[in-house]
Amino acid sequence: MRSLIHSTLLSILACGFALPQSGDKGAGDRTPQIQPSDGSLFGRLFSPYRAPEVSRVNMQNSQRIFDLMRAGQLYLSLDDAIALALENNLDIELERFLPKISDTDLLRAHGGGLLRGLSLLVNEPPPGIGGPNGPLLTNLTAGSTPSPLVNTNFSDIALISQQQNNLSVTGAIPMSNGPAIPQYDPIISGLVNGQHLTTPEDSTILTGSNWLAQNVVDANAGMNVGLSPGTQLSVNFNNSRYSTNATRYTYNPFVNSSIGFTITQPLLQGFGASLNKRYIRIARNSQKVADLVFRQQVIDTVSGVARLYTDLVSLIEDVKVKQEALRLAQRLYEDNRNMVDQGTQAPIEVTRANAAVAASRQALITAEGLVRQQELIVKTAITRGGLENSQLLAAHIIPTDTLAVPDQEAVQPLADLVGEAIRNRPDLAGAGLQVENSEISLKGSLNALKPQLNLVGTALNSGMAGDLNPLAGTPTGSLNPGGYGTALDQLFRRDFPSYGVGLQLTLPLRNRVAQADAVRDELQVRQAQVRRQQLQDQVRLEVADAEESLRQARAAYEAAVEARRLQEQSVNVELQTFAVGLSTNLTVIQYQNYLAQARSTEAASKGAYIKAKLALQRATGTTLDQHHVAIDEAYRGQVKRPPSALPGAAR
Repeated sequence: MRSLIHSTLLSILACGFALPQSGDKGAGDRTPQIQPSDGSLFGRLFSPYRAPEVSRVNMQNSQRIFDLMRAGQLYLSLDDAIALALENNLDIELERFLPKISDTDLLRAHGGGLLRGLSLLVNEPPPGIGGPNGPLLTNLTAGSTPSPLVNTNFSDIALISQQQNNLSVTGAIPMSNGPAIPQYDPIISGLVNGQHLTTPEDSTILTGSNWLAQNVVDANAGMNVGLSPGTQLSVNFNNSRYSTNATRYTYNPFVNSSIGFTITQPLLQGFGASLNKRYIRIARNSQKVADLVFRQQVIDTVSGVARLYTDLVSLIEDVKVKQEALRLAQRLYEDNRNMVDQGTQAPIEVTRANAAVAASRQALITAEGLVRQQELIVKTAITRGGLENSQLLAAHIIPTDTLAVPDQEAVQPLADLVGEAIRNRPDLAGAGLQVENSEISLKGSLNALKPQLNLVGTALNSGMAGDLNPLAGTPTGSLNPGGYGTALDQLFRRDFPSYGVGLQLTLPLRNRVAQADAVRDELQVRQAQVRRQQLQDQVRLEVADAEESLRQARAAYEAAVEARRLQEQSVNVELQTFAVGLSTNLTVIQYQNYLAQARSTEAASKGAYIKAKLALQRATGTTLDQHHVAIDEAYRGQVKRPPSALPGAAR
């Protein structure tokens, strides 16, 4: 009996390991090896039942950020800010899982499973203080009375919240599954069962007594596997040993063995390797989509960090402007006080000058607060633990890069910029792959309209042997005395073959479900095509808008520089006329306010130009090239270039 069980299991296992796989893996597959095996028989046998180990997320900041700190200050260049974002930013870390998740979908498809899909959401860093609604400037009114505008946006969630974009063009409603996919992974089943049965008998002819005793041991095994043309192969190897107290059996005990093959081949619905590999093709495309989504996430993060860094530099320049305005107001106050002491000015002029000092001080306090708030946003974007680390929380950021506007602007035709965007934009390439996936899925929906017509073939070989029963008398005809080996000999010599072939038809008379699915899926494909065209139009609009914004930003900066220069001249003239008594204190204060505003506007205009350039780079998909970002470094979260040298440090 033990040999019977062993031979049954080993025969089926050998067939399972010898079967070819689905044959659908291409050279470009990035299928994860989540079934490790040491190469031994037991390693191959048990590897499918081991859960693969998924590494834990590292929530520690990279060493780079600590290398850039000195005396509680974080000295940060734009390149270092981008490198820190690539190493620590959690939006990028979140998207690093997406390509790995897409690998598991491809693995499911190779096994014959349905796809679980991907999330195509990407996050952008928050707008920050320099965003569209951010108080980048602290305005001083042009009226006769100084009136600082106090910032009220410190708790504005819109300035510190991430922006989320959905790159899906196929919508949230999935397509129908279509015809069932063959189960490519072989399934082996086995049964070992022993029974003792005792039943009363109303006749003694069969048993020679009024009861029948039977001992039955079954050792059966089977295997099912699907092939890409839609073929389903079933193999069953059945064995039983039977003994009884009956006197009329020729053999007692005896063994029965049979091995049968059943092949089912769809001829209409579910037929064809191309149809049944559709999920594999979709999963391969989804791998590319996942890579493109990760690339888009890196682009958005790099562009966002560069924008936040630019605003931080602009805000710090604005603080310097407010400090200079305060210095001028204090000097005017001192001059007025001396004149009052000398009797050449009325005391009210000291009061007015002192009010201007208070207004300038309030403007400086507000500007410094905006810098601190922007620092918090930047540190959150370039660190892994946010503001959890007390050392990082207390550190002030010292930008080591300045904002510069080139003397000459490289002019590139709009058509060339649009063509560059069409070639480079990851979201547009991903949209094309999504539309292709929906078209592949539609072929399955259309195939489900066909009737089910299956060609079924069976082949069965049997064998039987046992001990001759002396109580049954002398049998006539051919005899097969022996044991399990004799039965197997009969089996593999095909002494008792059976065959069968037939057609099985399933014909729905209305077929409304399949019709509805097919029409709906085709409509969803058309929607996806429209959304892709919308995205392409949006890309063209973004490029044109960014190109025009860059032109306007440069013109605005040049105008701001000229306005600041003229205001400086106006203040100098007004101070000279005030010194000889031809101007009033109030007029001088107004002109000094105008100059402070002009300097702040210049700083903001310079930052607006840099951000317009960043927007054009993002619109054309050239952000990573412009900032020398390697996508493989972003995926690993390790940037090779060393941190920038700290001021006064030798490296």
